[in-house]
Amino acid sequence: MAPLYHLVQESIWTKCKADGSAYYPPTYEQDGFIHLTADPRFLLGVGNQFYKDVAGTFLLLVLDADKLSAKVVFEPAAPVGNKSSDGLAASGGEKEKAEELPLFPHLFGTIDFGAVAAELPIQRDATGAFLSIPGLEAVAAAP
Repeated sequence: MAPLYHLVQESIWTKCKADGSAYYPPTYEQDGFIHLTADPRFLLGVGNQFYKDVAGTFLLLVLDADKLSAKVVFEPAAPVGNKSSDGLAASGGEKEKAEELPLFPHLFGTIDFGAVAAELPIQRDATGAFLSIPGLEAVAAAP
């Protein structure tokens, strides 16, 4: 299976790794799952749609889907907390017809530390906009 991707607040991820505690994003209880992305072209759009106003450093977790122990279900884009997913599918290119909208992987459980193949820094500007993810092209192109 191709890699899956998750945008994570570095401070939360680092604390979970240091403590050995299970990682759940701040909206997990409300949403009921961890939002993932299968297509790397959507990552900057996802960041700007849902996390632009969240201060701090973000990382991109590149996940080996075969090493995740929790169930992954591909579903239509869903809100993150109270932030709507409206327009998210169009962020990857031209506006698409409803029947052609992409499905997004949702993880019903935690991210296993052993499933993380890479942690990539995300470049943002002073307004919080997600600009680029150095190293993503190399990771996404790897077999």
